[in-house]
Amino acid sequence: MDQIKTGRLIAAKRKEKGLTQADVASRLGISDRAVSKWERGLCLPDASFMLPLCSILGISVEDLLQGEVGNGDTDGLLVELKAKAEKADRRLLDLEWVIGGVSFTSFFALILTAGLIVHEVSAPVAIILIVLACAIMGVGIWQALLIEWKAGWYECPLCHSRHVPSLAAMVFSPHMGRTRYLRCPKCAKRAWQRKVTG
Repeated sequence: MDQIKTGRLIAAKRKEKGLTQADVASRLGISDRAVSKWERGLCLPDASFMLPLCSILGISVEDLLQGEVGNGDTDGLLVELKAKAEKADRRLLDLEWVIGGVSFTSFFALILTAGLIVHEVSAPVAIILIVLACAIMGVGIWQALLIEWKAGWYECPLCHSRHVPSLAAMVFSPHMGRTRYLRCPKCAKRAWQRKVTG
């Protein structure tokens, strides 16, 4: 399965039908950001979106999975594909915890070191350590947010649709861990939405 090839097929068939990414997204109840990610080959449509997407584009699931029209048998490929995507998303989310842990540990170690040496060495060295600590923390938080945004979907508890919000909406939304207070593109209601990978 070639994600790039599948993305090109989605883009080509969408354009053939005279649809925009926003048109496809609204019919599926997701954000146009998700459609863009599919077309760029960054990820594949979730299994729950494959049949409706194929219906919109006028192709079969086999065509979608193979990345071209009329290219053979794909028995079991959908199940295998979904399992691989879920595993990759879970690995990414585990990496988010590692990056967060390393960033926080580095931040506190450098701040503590700066506090201990400020009297023994000099204030400029302590200031450099504090700036370095803040830079490491900032980069770590940003990378963790990007990983959370790229992996999986947010699921609306009201209508059970899944979507990928814009990066800005995700970053600036109130959150508790990986549960964020977001507006659902399908039902247009705000709710605490949980990150899901499958």
